[in-house]
Amino acid sequence: MPWRTGLAAAGGLALYLAFPGWGLSGLAVLGPAALSLAARGQRVRGGLWAGLLLGLVFLLPLLSWTGVYVGSVPWLALGIFQSLYFALLGGALALTSRLPGWPVWAAALWVAAEALRSRQPFGGFPWGRLAFSQADGPFTSLAAYGGAPLVTFAVALTGTLLAAAALALHRARTTARTTARPAAGTRRGALRVAALAVAGALAVPLLGAVAWLPLAGPSFTAGGPTRTVAVVQGNVPRAGLEFNAQRRAVLDNHVRETVQLAAAVRAGDVAPPDLVIWPENSSDIDPYRNADADAVISGAARAIGAPILVGAVVEGPGRFVSNTGIVWDPVTGPGETYVKRHPVPLAEYVPYRSFFRLFSDKVDLVRRDFTQGSDVGSLDIGGARVGDVICFEVAYDSLVSDVVRAGAGMVVVQTNNATFGFTDESEQQLAMSRLRAVEFGRTVVVAATSGISAVVAPDGSVARRSQLFTSDTFVEQIAQRSQATVAQRLGSWPEWLLTALGLGAVAAVAVRRGAARRRAR
Repeated sequence: MPWRTGLAAAGGLALYLAFPGWGLSGLAVLGPAALSLAARGQRVRGGLWAGLLLGLVFLLPLLSWTGVYVGSVPWLALGIFQSLYFALLGGALALTSRLPGWPVWAAALWVAAEALRSRQPFGGFPWGRLAFSQADGPFTSLAAYGGAPLVTFAVALTGTLLAAAALALHRARTTARTTARPAAGTRRGALRVAALAVAGALAVPLLGAVAWLPLAGPSFTAGGPTRTVAVVQGNVPRAGLEFNAQRRAVLDNHVRETVQLAAAVRAGDVAPPDLVIWPENSSDIDPYRNADADAVISGAARAIGAPILVGAVVEGPGRFVSNTGIVWDPVTGPGETYVKRHPVPLAEYVPYRSFFRLFSDKVDLVRRDFTQGSDVGSLDIGGARVGDVICFEVAYDSLVSDVVRAGAGMVVVQTNNATFGFTDESEQQLAMSRLRAVEFGRTVVVAATSGISAVVAPDGSVARRSQLFTSDTFVEQIAQRSQATVAQRLGSWPEWLLTALGLGAVAAVAVRRGAARRRAR
């Protein structure tokens, strides 16, 4: 087992280096390759160990931002728990490793494991999906045809085919040591298998490159009627959990940036915006209940002469609070709203609080639970149909798909990353937004309190971006697109079909083993 253990650990390291922070996206294929080799021909428990080790080496550094201000216990708990899904994946790979065509079943099992991890428990946690390492590269375009699941499948299939080639070459080298005729035939067969596997591993990214051609070059000003959009990053007084200890300062920062933008508009330096986007938590003071907050937001809207999408924490319903996007008109004040549909467990609400308190008293930093919204974030703002998702919601396929299906001509991600400091979290989240832009053929606007704010074109390229913990504002003409990508039309079907393919392989092995046991009896 030592070489298998080392191989699994190396695969986890390759995956970590493929993600933003290091950004070596080409290394992502080595993760599935390493785990397939480590689990090949093993009993299920050997595969479980290999998968667990790969998950730990990959996820603990990837998710280190979760513990930057709350300590190591929540971070380690999350990383270890999420690694259990990789353990299940490793066990399934070991079980199916001797099936004909195993690289395909193995790649499908990667999709199945991500589908489970993205849904359970408490709605799942999709961070670290293979697809999210591919904001750049030959696999990116596949998002427009089958969403993130197809990108994951392509990355995993390339890796498993490389693993198959390595195994075939090893077999050919082993048999080369004998001159017996049967061994020579076996060697030629192994070399043919290796050649086919290498050809397949090269064909998958080549297919992605060809699929890119119809998508190449769409700017955020092409494809529909344009609206002038302003993105405001007001910044926060300090990084960390107490970023909003001076809640009025955060609101004032965004008001000040908007008023300065209004002055630039009057001076003719920038075009007047049709709509303005503020980030999540730009007003942690409920503007419905606080007349002063109402007044300064209304003043900013009147100064700029355009509606503002305000990210606010709103009291209610009942004992809850709501993470809300509010369309604030310069004449009529607050209008349409979107309430975050997927609040983050253990960060925005605490299920089973008494149980989790046994592990860390940090759960009590969440003094009041956020409610779960029910309506899709489709809002009419300044003549644009905007699809609003808040913070981590960009990681969930269905939440982004819902706003596009509801008619969004552009997607807005309102986010607050101040609680993660100067870590890679913001870059990782931006990579997800870039993949979503390609997946749905929409410009994605990211508005963050402290960065990274960005405008992402439909081809995934970043047209404008801010830096962390600075104030910034930019204004862009953005096309309101209505074209539907193949991925949008197919919805979740690629994920379900690939998941069924992987689970079908597991079921086939189980049936075969059951039949063998019955014959033996």
